Amino acid sequence: MCIIFFKFDPRPVSKNAYRLILAANRDEFYHRPSKLADFWGSNNEVLSGLDMEEGKEGGTWLGISTRGKLAALTNYLQPRQDPDARGRDMDSLSYLKKVSAEGHLYNGFNLIAADLSTEKGDVICYYGNRGEPEPVVLAPGTYGLSNALLETPWRKLCFGKQLFLEAVERSQALPKDVLIAQLLHVLNNDEAQLPDPAIEDQGREYVQPFLSKYAAVCVRCPGYGTRTNTVILVDADGHVTFTERSMLDKDPSCWETSTHEFKLQS
Repeated sequence: MCIIFFKFDPRPVSKNAYRLILAANRDEFYHRPSKLADFWGSNNEVLSGLDMEEGKEGGTWLGISTRGKLAALTNYLQPRQDPDARGRDMDSLSYLKKVSAEGHLYNGFNLIAADLSTEKGDVICYYGNRGEPEPVVLAPGTYGLSNALLETPWRKLCFGKQLFLEAVERSQALPKDVLIAQLLHVLNNDEAQLPDPAIEDQGREYVQPFLSKYAAVCVRCPGYGTRTNTVILVDADGHVTFTERSMLDKDPSCWETSTHEFKLQS
């Protein structure tokens, strides 16, 4: 379970504006092994955390390359998972058509894929295998995605998106570190947004035992919850700031924050 808020403007009018502002939570079992965000791949060109679960090593939930390929993944809440369905790792924009053609082979998921090219102009696409059969190219704007289809108005998504918008509207007037701090504050809001019949209807008996905790932007349950906060900023010049705040040692009171910065390559 995860939640993602993002705003993109491929041609910002002001030099102080951002082409992309993304804030995301990864919710997972605390015991599931993973690696903190770093540069991976043969040329160290992909920046992401890594899932190290046995049999799924090397997959990720959110990543960006030095050439501006970005992908983000969430599960689709469903009462029962198929244990024999295929696993997923991140697919770049060029694979979205292939992913959609094979969407029926997977448990429910959502995929955001972007090409942040300084020369060609930014393109962001979305595909969910419980929605339309083809990927859609998104218009510039602000979006929210949780464990239903893009922009499904779960109460926690609407609440978090409003907090995100309030921070984003001040972004040009804020120092970068202050903006990042405010976005991390949004991601750690644990106010349950209840009642929410939409979550209950989609998750049915599966979600009932932990609904009061799950219905918040920041999920906090025994042994499960928000383990990683990520903020990605891409400015008008293609400078990327990737900030990750991660839980350490399965302890919700112990966190580490790191920041990576680089310039997009054309």
